[in-house]
Amino acid sequence: MRLKDKVCIVTGAAQGIGEACALRFAREGAKVVVSDIQDGKGEGVAAKIRKDGGEAMYFSCDVSKKSDCDDLVAAAVEAYGQVDVMLANAAILIAKDFLDLTEEDWNNTLNVNLTGFFYAGQSAAKQMVKQGFGSIVNMSSVNAVMAIPVALPYTVCKGGVLQLTKAMALSLAPHGIRVNAVGPGTIATEMGKTMMADDAARRRVLSRTPLGRPGEPDEVASVCVFLASDDASYVTGETVYCDGGRLPQNYPVNVD
Repeated sequence: MRLKDKVCIVTGAAQGIGEACALRFAREGAKVVVSDIQDGKGEGVAAKIRKDGGEAMYFSCDVSKKSDCDDLVAAAVEAYGQVDVMLANAAILIAKDFLDLTEEDWNNTLNVNLTGFFYAGQSAAKQMVKQGFGSIVNMSSVNAVMAIPVALPYTVCKGGVLQLTKAMALSLAPHGIRVNAVGPGTIATEMGKTMMADDAARRRVLSRTPLGRPGEPDEVASVCVFLASDDASYVTGETVYCDGGRLPQNYPVNVD
């Protein structure tokens, strides 16, 4: 129960890693504010937490809109009195060749995957400054430091999240607020399946993953729990990579 009675907001919590984090936070004792634009799925995640004996609410939020992020934090404070943790996770992936990307593809991705992290983090931080404490966790990726040509806007954003995390950590440290990031490799989510759409793509991805398999969403959630909790009380400005050894790997391995 490392997050007992802590109020945790999770954006992009209707599915995938965000859903796994919301459920795991609840199992660790947190009061969870589930947030997404997929209202039906998001309500379902909050309902599952309550059914399992936890405490949760759902709040619809488009992180690309500053007013939505402000309203999300305000709703959490109104319901539970404070905000201990903000997990900025909402993201989209557009898989196209560089030459086929449209202006809309580029702008939509940056609005959600980078500007949305800034908005969510700043909205939470303003509340946390009033409290004198808090932890912000940004969902980054191994693509913060390595590129995928068919996911260029996504890759650019994750590089931005890496630097955003560092700069936020330095800015907020005097206020007792920690800021860290988690960098998953290929995880068995809907987004991960997009990158392994056929057997050849799956083999290509796994040939660069020493553990030889995709990660599970709950394995990423475990890292998020650590960074959100007091176990990481002296950790700030860091990105913890949860990637099956992919970043250190500089040669392919055989996979079945």
